[in-house]
Amino acid sequence: MARILLIGGHGKIALLLEPLLAAAAHHVTAVIRSEAQSGDVEAAGATPLVLDIESLDLDQLTNVVAGNDVVIWSAGAGGGDEARTYAVDRDAAIRSMDAAALAGVSRYLMVSYFGAGPDHGVDPADSFYAYAEAKSAADAHLRASSLDATILAPSALTLDEPTGRIDVAAEESTSVSRADVAAVVAAAVADPSTIGRTIRFNSGSTPIADAVRADG
Repeated sequence: MARILLIGGHGKIALLLEPLLAAAAHHVTAVIRSEAQSGDVEAAGATPLVLDIESLDLDQLTNVVAGNDVVIWSAGAGGGDEARTYAVDRDAAIRSMDAAALAGVSRYLMVSYFGAGPDHGVDPADSFYAYAEAKSAADAHLRASSLDATILAPSALTLDEPTGRIDVAAEESTSVSRADVAAVVAAAVADPSTIGRTIRFNSGSTPIADAVRADG
């Protein structure tokens, strides 16, 4: 059993992930933005913690992280506002990594996206550009940190039913269900061979636990 801090606890992936973590006997504290979201989080098996992750400074965030064994970042500004996208998806994410390091919480999992990186290729005129830049910076900071980090990079997200199977070898992004993404995060928490890796994946034919294993 681990004590897990799930940042972005009311997101679509997070609400699918929380029951999986609870079923594995983990204690999940889900950071959410609004008290109105608490009921959904509790129903999913997690303990809600209402915080504005964007406004917390490093010391405050370190206090929040302390006492946990694992941090999972599944938060996002949701697009639309460039300044807030950078504030959440880059700056707050990076602060959470630094907070984890200061608090001695070494295990950190980042939910990113398939094409993230400095060569993301998104046109600066595209509304997705700020998000692509923010995720590129956050992922780079995580890779350069001392944390036992895993970056999970799913392709385009769907609301399809879960298949329990993914493809981690594809070079091009297609799609994957949010439910399967949640299952990948849960599998990565349980598998230390995912540490130090970026796992890009689509829906596929390999069982998730086998697909994420380093020798899978």
